[in-house]
Amino acid sequence: MIKISNIKMPISYNDADIIKYICKKLKIKAKHIISFDLLKRSLDARKKDDIKYILSVKVKLNIDENLVLKHIKTNYISAYFEEKYQYITENNSDQKVVIIGSGPAGLFCAYTLIKCGIKPIIIERGEKAEDRIKSVNKFFECGILNLQSNIQFGEGGAGTFSDGKLNTGIKDKRIKLVLEIFVKFGAPKEILYDQKPHIGTDILRNVVINFREYIENNGGKFFFNTQFTDFFSEKSRIKSVTVLKDGIKSQIDCDSLVLAIGHSARDTFYKLFENKINLKQKPFAVGVRIEHKQELINRIQYGYEYNNSNLPVADYKTAVHLPNGRSVYTFCMCPGGYVVGAASEQNRVVVNGMSNFKRDNENANSALLVNVLPADFKSDFPLAGIEFQRKIEENAYNVSNNYFAPYQTVGSFVFGKSVNSNINPTYKPGVTECDLNIIFPEFITNSLKEGILLIDRKLKGFADENAILTAPETRSSSPVRIIRNSEFMTDTVLGVFPCGEGAGYAGGITSAAVDGIKVAEAVLKYK
Repeated sequence: MIKISNIKMPISYNDADIIKYICKKLKIKAKHIISFDLLKRSLDARKKDDIKYILSVKVKLNIDENLVLKHIKTNYISAYFEEKYQYITENNSDQKVVIIGSGPAGLFCAYTLIKCGIKPIIIERGEKAEDRIKSVNKFFECGILNLQSNIQFGEGGAGTFSDGKLNTGIKDKRIKLVLEIFVKFGAPKEILYDQKPHIGTDILRNVVINFREYIENNGGKFFFNTQFTDFFSEKSRIKSVTVLKDGIKSQIDCDSLVLAIGHSARDTFYKLFENKINLKQKPFAVGVRIEHKQELINRIQYGYEYNNSNLPVADYKTAVHLPNGRSVYTFCMCPGGYVVGAASEQNRVVVNGMSNFKRDNENANSALLVNVLPADFKSDFPLAGIEFQRKIEENAYNVSNNYFAPYQTVGSFVFGKSVNSNINPTYKPGVTECDLNIIFPEFITNSLKEGILLIDRKLKGFADENAILTAPETRSSSPVRIIRNSEFMTDTVLGVFPCGEGAGYAGGITSAAVDGIKVAEAVLKYK
């Protein structure tokens, strides 16, 4: 095939426009094109009066492609070769593998093992997706928190109730495979080529169910409502795990144990610490969810074109560096989305964001975070970051003595003004207006105030006094790293494989999925 990149198209382009462009650049007629597929699509909105799409395509011809390329004199046109992921075929199919957690790391690890002949057991403390949705909605509507099945715990992991964002900063050959597998299980095809792919929480929930059914139909087993509580090793090799279901403990034998536990499995981190697994403090970030009218974000990014039906709702991603050495940055921006309750422990408040695939709610929201360093904990205890998070979450709960989240307008928080905001907070089960300075340490609030003003220089209107700040966002990443060696195992117990975001080796759905595949490859090589 032939690859053509840097194709500039109007925002109202169609397939006929692309075919016309291909014919012109390759000096061929349309009858010579068998097919073309998008490889990449990005939106260039730097010039508000000339917003356009930038495309890359692969083209299949019914004539000799080498002869066509011979007469091309540009770096934007070249031969294209597709590289397919090769699953490991030589393995011990009798190996007993237990995976803790059914988030993207656990699911992709299980999928890879299934493709290579191993039938893993997946332990999930939360509910299967169908039941988990009911528990989450009950929390939204009534403030009744299921401590074992919520936005953090349950089939699909925390990402199931998010925007389903798949863009990532890592570079890895497995990323394409991850996107293809998502499409296989029901994700929209656009994720294969959009620069900022997303699935949306509404579609992702069904994708997760299809994922599970494939694994089960091919010999894998899921145990839901089942909590991993301990493990047993012999001569420094993993032998079994202890699980708890309906108040009854039982043992499951295993040769390999994958810890895809997620960033909120705090009790599990403490159990690993008790069992002498090497843990390390790591940097993370805390802050708020900032909520604007989506119409404002569209206008900031698109100018007068913001109401063009051919444009997606606008998003943003930005960071600023402060004189005090801190960074303030936006994370997991949810266009047309909702701020949601993401608590997983009693008497603690946590917020997050999610969007449906269409991103059609009237508000936009994003995490607005300040980086937190191990030095801020003032402790050498490996789990000090967890206690740092807990203190903030408890402060938030105590504002209203329930799971209503504290909020404040930007006008009040930054400018000291009383503002009757025109933005309705979307957080459920509800909000309580308060002074956010009582929630966070001073270095967090001072950094947020300064950061909002600096970001406003880049995104004029970001510091809109009507904008709503809902607190606290504390679970953007894991505060702990489970140390693993070059073979992806812990040094203290052979056959234990830390995996994904909770273990400290990923930072989102795609990178967690990639790490799940890498860990599966390591498991397959382990003897």
